[in-house]
Amino acid sequence: MIKIEAREEVWPLKQPFRISRGSRTDAQVVVVTVSDGKHIGRGEGVPLARYNQSIASVLAQIESIQGDENLNRQRLQDLLPAGAARNALDCALWDLEAKISGKRAWELANIPIVPEVETSFTISLDRPEKMGAAAKANARLPMLKLKLGGDDPDLARVETVREAASATRLLIDANESWSPEHYQKVVPALKQLGVELIEQPFPAKADEVLEILDHPIPVCADESCHATGDLPRLTNRYDVINVKLDKTGGLTEGLRLCSRAGESGFKLLIGCMVCTSLAIAPARLLASAANWVDLDGPLLLARDRDHRIPYESGKIGIPSRELWG
Repeated sequence: MIKIEAREEVWPLKQPFRISRGSRTDAQVVVVTVSDGKHIGRGEGVPLARYNQSIASVLAQIESIQGDENLNRQRLQDLLPAGAARNALDCALWDLEAKISGKRAWELANIPIVPEVETSFTISLDRPEKMGAAAKANARLPMLKLKLGGDDPDLARVETVREAASATRLLIDANESWSPEHYQKVVPALKQLGVELIEQPFPAKADEVLEILDHPIPVCADESCHATGDLPRLTNRYDVINVKLDKTGGLTEGLRLCSRAGESGFKLLIGCMVCTSLAIAPARLLASAANWVDLDGPLLLARDRDHRIPYESGKIGIPSRELWG
């Protein structure tokens, strides 16, 4: 029988991280360890208040399936709902399978992995001059993602960043903070500034307006898309899906969502929460075939795990066996 252990870990950030819903100074994660008595697998999940999750609720979900004698990844999909608890456990089971088989996780999943992928680096929501200064400090990176707030300074934020980083690719993330009026007002100017993606402009419960608005810049679903079952509702609203393992509830459903989304004509962005390299490693498997990659969580931390994922000049290498999978 597989033995499961779960614990909370807190990782301080380099500096406060702010989005439209609030700010944080650390990453609170749940680490799951699974063992068959000989091999050990690990996974990490990040509980999100936006989805009514807490450290306590995630630990309770994991505790609820302790002692399940037939636990495996497929059974797990029915035992727990999509979310951080299932993600941590699913990724730990993938890691365990890799350790037992001596194969890497991408071989088990039968998908190719490229040696490196380009990731965006997130600039936290702030006053335009602060975001411009942050962009200037990171202007050598290939791609920046800007957090916006749905208020008047949004356009000035992007203009200041563009001035500071003239050659960098730009994505923006509104985290559900915009109104349709704000969208119509700023999008033409954002197009002129070379913004290539707008993530979740409207609240997930009020995104039907996207069916009647123009999309001069592709619009990406984040909070509106968790798992494969969400896709039919999004078809005429979004152009791109943000796949995050803490939403899909693990790599197993993440692989399925990527496959179905591609078949349905969506482009893919692979994203993450503020997390350590242990959470990035499984998501890195999905990044090889994605249109955009936003796996910068560990770059926001004051320090990362041992055997961390290699980041070099905005590119992510391949996770080591010692880390995961």
